[in-house]
Amino acid sequence: MKFLKKFLKWTIIIVGLIVATLYITDTDYLLKAVRTIYLKGYTTAYLEDYKEFDNEVVNKGTPQPWPNHKNYNSVKETDKLNEINKANGTIAYVIIKNDSIWFENYYDGFGEDSKSNSFSMAKSYVSGLMGKAIEQGYIKSLDQPVGDFFPEFSEGLAAKMTVGDLSSMASGTNWDEAYYSPLSITTRAYFDDDLEKVILGLKVVNEPGTAYKYASGDTQLLAMVIEKATGKKLYDYLTESFWKPLGSENSTLWQVDSEAHDLVKAYCCIASNAKDFARFGKLYKDHGKWNGKQILDSAFIAKSVTPRFAASPEYGYGWWLKNVGDKEFFMMRGHLGQYVIVEPNDNVIVVRLGHSKGAGDAIATFTDDITTYIDEAYKMLEK
Repeated sequence: MKFLKKFLKWTIIIVGLIVATLYITDTDYLLKAVRTIYLKGYTTAYLEDYKEFDNEVVNKGTPQPWPNHKNYNSVKETDKLNEINKANGTIAYVIIKNDSIWFENYYDGFGEDSKSNSFSMAKSYVSGLMGKAIEQGYIKSLDQPVGDFFPEFSEGLAAKMTVGDLSSMASGTNWDEAYYSPLSITTRAYFDDDLEKVILGLKVVNEPGTAYKYASGDTQLLAMVIEKATGKKLYDYLTESFWKPLGSENSTLWQVDSEAHDLVKAYCCIASNAKDFARFGKLYKDHGKWNGKQILDSAFIAKSVTPRFAASPEYGYGWWLKNVGDKEFFMMRGHLGQYVIVEPNDNVIVVRLGHSKGAGDAIATFTDDITTYIDEAYKMLEK
């Protein structure tokens, strides 16, 4: 009994010291990481983790359901698609042909309206909102300095950093894109309750606008610029600019750092479903038009899906670019294999959501699963 009391006493003391150390060293965000991720058996963010965080609602307007294609679900998954879906934990696989649902299926207890984390697919929305802010005159152009909005970035190399640099991942900041390290700035940004403080602490260490380097912090800073420029919360701006006009069938959620600071985690974390995510792909496929109305400037969209840097043909402004054979795709991409893949010439959109992208899970590279999801979709369409 004495041993047990002594053990409990020292356990409490040690835990108390650990917690105190975390607060003293300003790493107390790790307490939230442990509670929301690690104690649940995960080593990184997961599809339904939005339930563990504060969220703001992105409201729907008048729903515009996708029509079903005349050949709707007339073909089943190929054997190879079934294999990769099972291996990688796919929860949604949808093929849209000529703006109609040609095939859809859902797995692992998820359905067509089930919410799951977009992860970095959110970056495409933020870039689109930047385009909208430019179109509406809130931001002068892609070349407007970030320092106009945040004086923290108005001296030295930082003074050269533009809004367009943020959208094209060319800020030159010291952001380290490391998802699995608990001490990385990426992890801090995900769990810290004051995200603006984290982002404003970034340093510009390389010449902005000269080279691509994938950095979620760029998108987060871009979101802060958009909010400062428009005077609107980003979740409200998304609601009025795209979510309602595109006829989304479901309201959605966008994670925020905390109730107190209410800043969206803009580089990630929109909780929605495959068919509502697909709408943004359709908008870009159709050069910014929706039901005959110009929602977003077509010239901006054309620039967005064109590489900014010849040395980095895989990225434009908020969109990924990939050629497969003679086909040219642009896509929204997210951690763990969330994809909205668009081939405008064929009028095809493929959406895949799931728990993993399989082997070769390197950051900011095209993993092999993407080509498989594309190839198998085309095999199904050819049957």
